[in-house]
Amino acid sequence: MGALAHYIEDEGVPTTGISLVRENTERLRPPRFLWVPFELGRPLGAPNEAAFQTKVLRSALALLERRDPAPILEDFPHDAPGDGPTDLTGWSCPIPFTPPETTDEPALRAAILGQISDLAPWQALARERRGRTALGAARMGIEASARFLHALLDGGGAADNPSATLSLGQVFRGASEDLKTFYMEAATARPGRVSSRELADWFWGETSAGALLLALHPICLESADPGVRRVALGQLIPRAQQHRLEIRH
Repeated sequence: MGALAHYIEDEGVPTTGISLVRENTERLRPPRFLWVPFELGRPLGAPNEAAFQTKVLRSALALLERRDPAPILEDFPHDAPGDGPTDLTGWSCPIPFTPPETTDEPALRAAILGQISDLAPWQALARERRGRTALGAARMGIEASARFLHALLDGGGAADNPSATLSLGQVFRGASEDLKTFYMEAATARPGRVSSRELADWFWGETSAGALLLALHPICLESADPGVRRVALGQLIPRAQQHRLEIRH
């Protein structure tokens, strides 16, 4: 949308937009954008929060009244309802994971592959109920995604690119998104109601996949590959979960 805004403005139509990834917006330099500190996929902050969503929209539209020279990138000053650190003991894992057997696999990789096996029936149920899945960003199976991410950890932010069509950074982003999606689709297939924040706290605080992505963050920030660094910087860990990076250090 940031790039498209330039073409629309060239036709004399003022534009404004909402950014979830500040680094991308700074690079594209659209005429007017509002950066919001929300998790990816939620440009208005939170579902079922009409008053807050209206506040976000009004802030984005208010940029049309500014007379500053373009580009304008304004920061939205409020977190979404429910964001911010919470009690990490407030919700237990919805699926009892089987302890990994002793194998020649590295411990973390073995734990993730074991959890994927435990989650697979629930993720299949979620796919059947919805008639779809959000998996597929990395264009490879979920176990292959987990193995690639672990190889990236072992390689200090470097790994063989398994794709002939995607860059290493794109595979990194796709594999990490697929891993999160697989776990959360499976968890939501379990009986009972759970909020998106509780799901996120479970994934980032109680699963081996969350531990892997948290461990990848500082390593991939130092990667020699600019695409990998870009993903680690702005797309890997949601803002509401970045306090866990401080806990790890």
